Amino acid sequence: MSGSDELAYVGMTELAQRMRQRDLSPVEVMDAFIHRIEHRNPSLNAFVHLAFDEARQGAADAADAIIRGDDLGPLHGVPVALKDLFDFKPGWPATLGGIRALKDFSLETHCVFAERAEQAGAILVGKTNSPVMGFRGTCDNPLFGATRNPFDVTRNPGGSSGGSAAAVADGLLPLAEGSDGGGSIRIPAAWCSLFGYQPSFGRIPSVVRPNLFGNTMPFLYEGPLTRNVEDAAVTVNALAGFDRRDPFSLDGDVDLTAALSTSIEGKRIAYSKDFGVFPVDRRVAAVVDEAVLAFEEAGAHVEEIEFDLPYDHLELAELWSRHIMLVNVAALENFKANGLDLMGDHADDFPMKYRGWVSHAYEQTMTDILDDYLMRTTVFEAVASVFATYDLLVTPTLAAMPVANASTPGETVGPTVIDGVEVEELIGWCMTYFTNFSGNPAASIPAGMTDGLPVGMQIIGDRHRDADVFAASAAFERLRPWDHVYARCTERSLDLPDDR
Repeated sequence: MSGSDELAYVGMTELAQRMRQRDLSPVEVMDAFIHRIEHRNPSLNAFVHLAFDEARQGAADAADAIIRGDDLGPLHGVPVALKDLFDFKPGWPATLGGIRALKDFSLETHCVFAERAEQAGAILVGKTNSPVMGFRGTCDNPLFGATRNPFDVTRNPGGSSGGSAAAVADGLLPLAEGSDGGGSIRIPAAWCSLFGYQPSFGRIPSVVRPNLFGNTMPFLYEGPLTRNVEDAAVTVNALAGFDRRDPFSLDGDVDLTAALSTSIEGKRIAYSKDFGVFPVDRRVAAVVDEAVLAFEEAGAHVEEIEFDLPYDHLELAELWSRHIMLVNVAALENFKANGLDLMGDHADDFPMKYRGWVSHAYEQTMTDILDDYLMRTTVFEAVASVFATYDLLVTPTLAAMPVANASTPGETVGPTVIDGVEVEELIGWCMTYFTNFSGNPAASIPAGMTDGLPVGMQIIGDRHRDADVFAASAAFERLRPWDHVYARCTERSLDLPDDR
């Protein structure tokens, strides 16, 4: 077994500890993961930019810091990936999800994840694939093509943080960044059997330009994709904290690792199979119905509840699409003001449905926007009302199983029908975007496997109660560990599928 194989599924926290104890060198660790990326990424298409020279220099500097006895951050020497969307590191390409006109575009700035991860000692090794502007729950675009799911390379890993999720599940690195405007951390976590964490709004700062308040339309988040709960807790600890550049960032330190050993005995857990509106694949429902019983084994009280929303799943998916287009229009207008008219000169770089939603956004009136905020308020109140009685809310993460990748780059979408019911193919099968309306913390945790593919379970906490989500997630992991499932990824063929 090569060194890259031996370290592939060692957790981030353990890797960092072994480097601090000089059991491993950061140079040795980086070389192992670079070798694995070179060997396995071509069959996944998870990474779209690699910065190995920078990473090797960073590893050498990290080794020197250990020898000197410097104060070391919790992520010291850990190889980490950044997502290729609204996520930046100076000099690195920023295609915003594979927009061809932006293949050589970069910004001389850090996003908060890159900035704080490096401050905590992490070493960024490259950027991972994402769909155009993050506007779908699958990972595919015209510039780079589709990312492949390491559990079945004919299928998609989910999006928009699909490249990050595929890389972590395949052991290419222990931690990758996700961002989440409608479930983009949790969706690929569910389809790649990972722990994906979307924090309370404001827990990890978000600096959105040119519109400082754009991260509320809907709530936008950055967060970790990891293979275990502890690694995510350590990462959120490192990334959280006040930032005056974000008008919504939360003040005060948080230690989520303390929650990992907290009992959930006596906790009241609400279980909704479908939020009252989603048709759910019967295979997904069966896995989550069984998985939720683990909380009762841990001493919690689980009760199935009903949501009563006055909208159906199609109306809600369209609400999300209209809402997030406000952020997209701001970005497009900023490019135009700086001499790049993406919609005017490069419209063919964007999927047809995306262009349709952009046109619709420009046609909206102020009354239309206010009506949408009333709809969002109804969803917020429905979620908030659960926590008047219960400590946590559990649902399936997604209503569907992983879909097959399309043969044409950029064309992969979600299902159009689930259990005989028509669903919106971009986001309508994702049971995640309610917390992007509400601001509640949420995780997707591996619930189990069916037909050789992963199923995710979503754990939602009350606003600012991130510790409750971590306590429940850690309790579930102790009772239903999932580390064995990655053997399927390790044993997969590295041959490229025919539809490449």
